[in-house]
Amino acid sequence: MNERGADLLLYGILLILPLAALVARRPPLGQTVKMVLAWIGIFGLALVVASQWHRVGNITAMLSDQQVSGTDTRIRMAGDGHFWADVEINGVRRRMLIDSGATTTALSVGTATAAGLDPEESPFATVVNTANGAVTARTATARRVVIGSVTATDLGIVTSAAFGDTDVIGMNFLSRLESWSVERRTLILTPRTV
Repeated sequence: MNERGADLLLYGILLILPLAALVARRPPLGQTVKMVLAWIGIFGLALVVASQWHRVGNITAMLSDQQVSGTDTRIRMAGDGHFWADVEINGVRRRMLIDSGATTTALSVGTATAAGLDPEESPFATVVNTANGAVTARTATARRVVIGSVTATDLGIVTSAAFGDTDVIGMNFLSRLESWSVERRTLILTPRTV
């Protein structure tokens, strides 16, 4: 059975379940027809949304917490009180915490691997002081890190399993900017002009 056939079978089963429950209750015919039409409408709408999901990305980009305005990139403060940026590292997209208290950009092992970084680039491990104490990490260099309108090349990073799934943009990225500031719960990143 091909993939489309399997999808149709799944949708059929999902439609049969509420219809079977409806028949078991034995409501009057008029009410049954209304409920059947309602369920068909619900499943039809769900099918349309699922088939057009790729277009939803364009809408969510417009509603994003991160916007480019002129040459500046503006990031609204998240509900948790932090600034989270949509970042591209060597072509790999991640949501990263911007932390002005972090000296160096820190990546999880998963992100570093996905971005093609070689943590063995440096023959020696380094000790990084984090909010949770000292951690042994490896260093590498990201060829290209992009946040909105800002691009940093050859950016040093540290990576460690101790970071878990958290990826952090540190001061080594922010120090490459012309300026960065916070105005009314919005972080504004202004790239350095050449």
